[in-house]
Amino acid sequence: MQDKHLSSQFDHELNQVSSHVLELGGMVEMQIRQAMYALAEFSAEVADQVEETERRVNALELDIDRELSTIIARRQPTAIDLRLLLAISKTTANLERVGDEAAKIARMVKRIIESGNARVLPSGELRIAADLAAQQLRKALDAFARLSAEEAVAIIRDDDQVDREFDGFVRKLITYMMEDPRTISASLDLLTLAKAIERIGDHAKNIAEFIIYIVKGADVRHSGLENVESVAR
Repeated sequence: MQDKHLSSQFDHELNQVSSHVLELGGMVEMQIRQAMYALAEFSAEVADQVEETERRVNALELDIDRELSTIIARRQPTAIDLRLLLAISKTTANLERVGDEAAKIARMVKRIIESGNARVLPSGELRIAADLAAQQLRKALDAFARLSAEEAVAIIRDDDQVDREFDGFVRKLITYMMEDPRTISASLDLLTLAKAIERIGDHAKNIAEFIIYIVKGADVRHSGLENVESVAR
């Protein structure tokens, strides 16, 4: 992922832990696909698969944390190496939280099925926001693999699209609840689903910000977009 060190073993350790982060990202992407399929088809069986994948995600996150602790203790890294390891730790935490959001969607799907409210409301309209959030996560993982600050900036710039989809969906749900108060309970369930999808997009943005931190050494979490772009140049 970066220039070679005098110690080839250190390079091997960095590459290995980075590979495990990408493996974790692949698991989380699968969770998102499973969760959205469970919602589209109201499948309790697929929702169960999401929760099973969650256990694997949590186990891999713990393995990565142990790897990072061992590398830091053994190598005592400085400068860009330390930034890389710290950003990997934060990226791992965000990926695990994406998995939490997917599991939340799965649990909510099972609740909707049990309540008998399945297919009453426009859950299919969540797919656009879900696709956008999943694309953001995929781009973030690609940018992480290449340590591309330019790609990271593009992810941050596009985050507003997911937010706009969420806001539009909330307005539609409010209309449904006003027109038919009997849909309030199911609407609130869908609102929870929509918020989980929005959070997935937020975590992808966080990962993009960590990439800029690795490459440029700049914390852009509280900067405007213009400042982020200028730092990443």
